[in-house]
Amino acid sequence: MADKKREKTRYADLDVSEEGFVSRLIGSKKSHDFSDVQLLRNILSKEKSRILHLLKTKKPKSIYELAKMLKRDLKSVRNDIKALERFGFIEFHSIKTGKRKALMPVLIVDKLQIIINV
Repeated sequence: MADKKREKTRYADLDVSEEGFVSRLIGSKKSHDFSDVQLLRNILSKEKSRILHLLKTKKPKSIYELAKMLKRDLKSVRNDIKALERFGFIEFHSIKTGKRKALMPVLIVDKLQIIINV
């Protein structure tokens, strides 16, 4: 029987309180507490979804190549990539291209589950 690839999952745990939602992102090297669900919304944006999809399907060799694929400004893509790295969705691998070194963004998560505790 073939060994199934281990799935890497992040969990967003949201609790309802009088003040609103309080959330935590669990499953990365360290869990992240959010006093405001706005930070989680930022991660779940359309642009970050496009980035995650391209990292999964096209595997760009650099942030510059990713920005070209997205037809977006390099600085904006770099900021989005850094946010995804901060929350444990991606990591960077150093690769050598000719005489230069590039940071290749690599998707390390297969699934995000959101749990709402009412």
